[in-house]
Amino acid sequence: MTRATSSDRHSRSQKSPLSAEQKRLDEDRLKTQNWRSWGPYVSERAWGTVREDYSSNGDAWGFLTHDQARSKAYRWGEDGLAGICDRYQLLVFALAFWNGQDEILKERLFGVVPQQNNHGEDVREYYYYLDASPTHSYLKYLYKYPQAKFPYQQLIEESQRRGIEQPEFELLDTGIFDDNRYFDIFVEYAKADPEDICVRVELFNRGSEPAHLHVLPQLWFRNTWSWGDVPGPTPSIRNAKDPSGQACLIADDSTATPMSNLLTDYALGKRYLYAESGGQPLFTNNETHRERMYGCPDPTPFVKDAFHRYVINGDACVNPDEVGTKACVHYGNVTVPAGESVVIRLRLTDRPISDAIQGVDAVVKQRKSETDVFYDELHPPKASEDERLVQRQALAGMIWSKQFYYFDVNKWLEGDDSRAKPPASRHTIRNEHWKHLNSMRILSMPDKWEYPWFAAWDLAFQCIPLALVDPEFAKEQLWLLLFEQFQHPNGQIPAYEWEFSDLNPPVHAWAIWRVYNMDRIQSGRADREFLEKCFHKLLLNFTWWVNKVDAEGHNVFEGGFLGLDNITTFDRSTPPSDGSSLKQADATGWMGMYCLNLMRIALELAKENKTYVGLAIKFFEHYVYIGSAMKNMGGRDYELWSEEDGLFFDALCYPDGSYHRFRLRSLVSLIPLYAVERLEEVWTSEFPEFKANLDWFMRNRSHLTEACLSTSENAEGKVHLLSLVDAEQLRRIVEVLWDDAEFLSPYGLRSMSKHHQEHPFSFGDQTVKYDPAESTTWLKGGNSNWRGPIWFPTSFLMIESLRKLSKVYGESIRVPAEPDADRETMTLSEVAEGHANRLISLFTRDADGRRAIYGQRETMQHDPHWRDCLLFHEYFNAETGEGLGANHQTGWTGLVASLIDEWRR
Repeated sequence: MTRATSSDRHSRSQKSPLSAEQKRLDEDRLKTQNWRSWGPYVSERAWGTVREDYSSNGDAWGFLTHDQARSKAYRWGEDGLAGICDRYQLLVFALAFWNGQDEILKERLFGVVPQQNNHGEDVREYYYYLDASPTHSYLKYLYKYPQAKFPYQQLIEESQRRGIEQPEFELLDTGIFDDNRYFDIFVEYAKADPEDICVRVELFNRGSEPAHLHVLPQLWFRNTWSWGDVPGPTPSIRNAKDPSGQACLIADDSTATPMSNLLTDYALGKRYLYAESGGQPLFTNNETHRERMYGCPDPTPFVKDAFHRYVINGDACVNPDEVGTKACVHYGNVTVPAGESVVIRLRLTDRPISDAIQGVDAVVKQRKSETDVFYDELHPPKASEDERLVQRQALAGMIWSKQFYYFDVNKWLEGDDSRAKPPASRHTIRNEHWKHLNSMRILSMPDKWEYPWFAAWDLAFQCIPLALVDPEFAKEQLWLLLFEQFQHPNGQIPAYEWEFSDLNPPVHAWAIWRVYNMDRIQSGRADREFLEKCFHKLLLNFTWWVNKVDAEGHNVFEGGFLGLDNITTFDRSTPPSDGSSLKQADATGWMGMYCLNLMRIALELAKENKTYVGLAIKFFEHYVYIGSAMKNMGGRDYELWSEEDGLFFDALCYPDGSYHRFRLRSLVSLIPLYAVERLEEVWTSEFPEFKANLDWFMRNRSHLTEACLSTSENAEGKVHLLSLVDAEQLRRIVEVLWDDAEFLSPYGLRSMSKHHQEHPFSFGDQTVKYDPAESTTWLKGGNSNWRGPIWFPTSFLMIESLRKLSKVYGESIRVPAEPDADRETMTLSEVAEGHANRLISLFTRDADGRRAIYGQRETMQHDPHWRDCLLFHEYFNAETGEGLGANHQTGWTGLVASLIDEWRR
């Protein structure tokens, strides 16, 4: 297989006529229709988040627990099963269930928190994002609900009992799915138009005996009225008593106070939820159950957890007047025959419709068919059917992982009620310096249960696969983190809500440049406005980086953990107490890459505005200074490159001028390869000033450029390669990249060399060894592990760098092939392709029909109701390929969709 070329993608974009889904995307882009007004913007978990934490000690997991979530009205956003909502989450629709056995109404997903598990927080449910169109015209979600009593306590107790070196205790391990005694609950959404949403819920009984299930489609208003000194007026949901026999709930926000922090007025007007006959409408309020939470009287007897108490306990706690801010249609004790299914249909719309339910199936079928056509046009021609399945579910996960992210940091720190201020200690815990951050945006989440908050470098990678299906949304996401309500006035981009001031690798410019080009090739339009406005804000961010992490002005950078958590012997975010400083090969490599990204953007903008040529020159020169400094440490007599080892290493520099080189063979040693770019003279001749300065620098600063710039010739003329390594250094690095005793795993790029399995690295009293699966140490980041497992973002960048380098070196650089290969040596392009194929193979069936991601989970490997439902984990066991960490991180692991797109054409 070969990687796609620009012409391949361009030809795809010229297909005619446009598919129905592509027309919807165009209508949304041109603002003739607002197809994104409703979407899967509801989190899988709002409890245990920083936003909902008003504690004095910053213990977000302990302040609001899963058990309390059913009774506490959320301040900053809702959660629910298969939930959808409007753009500003005024109104939410989601499902709830009860199997007749559980102690809790199943309204939200359960998981263990860090104090309850041997590897940090983790969801303990099985749910899947099976399908999605980018306008949300069609969505499909699967939840697997056991018929026996859900083992909440068993999951907690056994997870706590297990040691850090043991595997996690999963829901399948409890035996609750034995004999197939569970429901497969498929939830499908299909939009008849942007404001008219058909809902189809199909309940499959996979067991051998009839089983009963309570189904509660719920509709509720997010509580926007309880947070000031005096509660405001509320919206309402009422029973319309439709004469046709179908249930009808009318939600009306006209009596509520409109949101005050928007540029324009926003209101939903009346919304109608139609439901098939046979259900009983129930009503309560989305208000905190104060007696249960705080032991004080409730102003209303109808509170958030009323449906739980009514269905399970039989309490008389729902409003007999059939009005409230939260409602449901209760289908009680639905009998599902063994091996069969029952369907419940609903419709959420902005207008009255007679016989609304009658048309649901037809709309769902049509939108499903249109989504099939959309993906058939998207899939690359050489992808297998299994690879198409992987790509489609990866992209579905990207689309389902959008979330309404509401957070006003200043309001959160100061509190809503002047009579009951939050503890003053909160100002010293986190985010005190981010009071300007104010979000009411739809943002792409890494994982809506494990990480239901944006993360800066995750989001950058997430935008690459998103741009395959929805470049407008991808561009919007990248811009938002540079918008003044996100980016700090000093230029820093916020990291994530646990500490916005943490440092993530500076990959935003790379993502902007890549998405810009993907959009340009696919659409035939170059969105210079997007590129230019992003570039201006990136200039602020670049300056912040230079001032923040180049403490000595030597162009050798520090920066802390930079997303790689436990990759070394100590927390790199904590300054050493002895006055020493860690000069980081990865930080310096990232900054070299940043310079080259900004240089390319400036040259692109210079095509229409020659003013940007000067900035392109500036970033070229800054890159050269960084490249030179990596080799001589800003004039000192040591460098980050180790000639003995053929790799880059961090160096710990002491106040007396001595240093210690960390000869730890990890991603830190490889990241400098990311800083690579080609400049063809036939192309740079369009910019005479840039070319003249480039030539001058090579003539008069050769002692600097020789470390990071080389020139070759091809049929079209001279090519300048900007790279932090020369040809021989590159060959040595790629040799270990393609060595199964070093970085080459059966499934991709190890984050630490296997060399350290037998040769641990020690510094002081700390030791680091190769650890291919879950972390067996607790350091920065807690449960993630960068000491061996495979991670998609860093692997993706390595593949891209090798591809760029191969354009210059062709077949002149070759490295030994693996022992059982059909060739003796490999080119750079073949090494890149080999890594891409290994990453793809994590998800696809092997010759025995097994998917590496599922390891020894035989149910997931062979059961027809499980084996094609895919999870996209945070990282992967480097030896077996088994998925680890967060299991819905189609965030950056969704990059597998991009790999399939690029390497199957």
